[in-house]
Amino acid sequence: MNTLASNPVAALLDRLFAIDESASPANHPSIPQRWKDMSQEQQHAMVRSKTDYTELYLLLKDIPLSVSRETGRLLYMLVRSTRATTVVEFGTSFGLSTICLAAGLRDNGGGRLITSEFEPSKVARAQANLEEAGLAELVDFREGDALETLSAGIPDEVDLLLLDGAKPLYLDILALIEPRLRVGGLVVADNADFNPEFLSHMRDPARGYLTAPCGSDVELSLRVGS
Repeated sequence: MNTLASNPVAALLDRLFAIDESASPANHPSIPQRWKDMSQEQQHAMVRSKTDYTELYLLLKDIPLSVSRETGRLLYMLVRSTRATTVVEFGTSFGLSTICLAAGLRDNGGGRLITSEFEPSKVARAQANLEEAGLAELVDFREGDALETLSAGIPDEVDLLLLDGAKPLYLDILALIEPRLRVGGLVVADNADFNPEFLSHMRDPARGYLTAPCGSDVELSLRVGS
């Protein structure tokens, strides 16, 4: 069984990824002029800022900011290969990664995906996309700042954590979920190069992880100890 390669999921993802790939932050018609007027250095500084992330995501609220097609397939494969039943996602956006994770849970026989998104309009679009995919019943959508929405109500054991929201918060979100992340569980961090502190943390053997870059934009970490 491969929900990811079957309709309605396959056709929906093809459409959504095509929209995403043609609407990068650099050329999206809805991008605010303020963002366009920033230099690349200013943009990168805002992405890395631990105080400006709410403003950043308000500026980019109409931009998909999704994982790549390859990362989407990787997420599905990781869920299936680990026989995951509980997944936590930081950064829903329009729900493309959510669809890939939920498809893996469906093909594992079911489970629960908790996903947190700061921007209400994105939550609404993601919910609609998951409904169209026929996967919404597997997903617990949590709207608001993930430092609050993921601080309670997390199952006793988590199999996989996807970090794909505000990059400066990766260590903070990890700290919330790590007490419940099982040995053998995975942490998938998209665009982790924007947070060198997170990378140093995960690559320190004393932290209990075995980690390696996966492709050009993902850091994949296996929890090997508590």
